[in-house]
Amino acid sequence: MNNNMMLRLYESMLRIRMVEEEIAKEYPKGEMRCPTHLSIGQEAVAAALGLCVEMNDMVISTHRGHAHYIGKGGNLKSMIAEIYGKSTGCSKGKGGSMHLIDKSVGFMGTSAIVGNSIPVGVGLALASKIRKTNQISCIFFGDGATEEGSYYESINFTVLKKLPVLFLCENNLYSVYSPLKVRQPDGRKISNVAKAMGLEVTEIDGNNPIGTYNAISKAVDKIKKHQEPQLIEFSTYRWLEHCGVNYDNHIGYRTEEEYNYWKGKDPILSLREILTKNNILDEAQYQELVNKLSFEINEAFHFAKESPFPDSIEAYNGEYAF
Repeated sequence: MNNNMMLRLYESMLRIRMVEEEIAKEYPKGEMRCPTHLSIGQEAVAAALGLCVEMNDMVISTHRGHAHYIGKGGNLKSMIAEIYGKSTGCSKGKGGSMHLIDKSVGFMGTSAIVGNSIPVGVGLALASKIRKTNQISCIFFGDGATEEGSYYESINFTVLKKLPVLFLCENNLYSVYSPLKVRQPDGRKISNVAKAMGLEVTEIDGNNPIGTYNAISKAVDKIKKHQEPQLIEFSTYRWLEHCGVNYDNHIGYRTEEEYNYWKGKDPILSLREILTKNNILDEAQYQELVNKLSFEINEAFHFAKESPFPDSIEAYNGEYAF
C-alpha cells in the first residue's frame, strides 16, 4: 500500500467509527425506533473492501451492515434518515437499520435474516456472468451464517458455475451470545469447510488493516482475471452488544480479559500508529480529518432529524409479495 491508500483506508475506518459512535450517542433519546447492530471494533474489513472494488462491483450485507454501506460509499444522509424512519431514507423509512441499500454505488442491500443475503449475492453474480458485465459480487456474513443451509447451497452453486463471488466471513466469535464452541464441533474451521467444497480460501486477522486490504485486493484480482470465486475468513470482534449501543460484558457470555485483548487490537489505533511513525499523518492533519468527518456526520444527522416521516398512504408503495 502506498501512503495515499493508507490514508484513505484510515479515513474510511474512522468515518465508520465516528458515525456509529454518534448513533450510539443519539440512540437512547428514543427517536430511532428500530433495532441497530453496530460494528465498532471491526471496521477494517468494510473499509478495505471499499478501496479494493470498483463502483459498479456489487456488495450485499447483513443485519450488521452500517460499516459495509459506508465503506462502499453509500449516501450517509440517506442511511441516517433511514434509521430515523424518515421518507428521505434509503428505503423510504420502511426498512430501518437492517435494510439499507444504495444501488448508485453498487450496495445492493442488507437483510435481517441470518444467511438470507448469501444466495441473493450469488444470484447477482450469476446475472453478472450471464450479462458479461465483469462485475463481482461481494457477500458479507458472520460466523453464525455458516450454520445455515443457504450458505452451503450457495457455495456449491458458486463453485459449480465458477461465479465471480467474493465471500467475506467476519468471524467475531459469537452468534448473539453463543460462542463458536457451543455451535460448531471442536476443531472445525469455517475456512477448511469452504475449501473442502472447492473454494480458494484465505484466513486473515481482520483487525490488521493493511493485511486485510492486501488479502481482499489479491482475492478481487483473482476473481476478475481468472473467474475463481474466493472466500476470506476474517477474525475480528465487536466491542458492543449484539443488538444495541451498550457494553454488555456484565452478562457473562464473554470475559473482560477477552474483551480487553481484542480492544487492544483496535484497527483504527494500530493504523494511526503506523501513519504517525512514518510521518504520513501528524496531529494537525488528524484534527483536520476529525473536523471534516464531524461536519459530515453532523450534517447527516441534522438532515435526518429535519426530514419528514412518510405519509401513511405510502405504507404499501414498493411492497411486494411472492
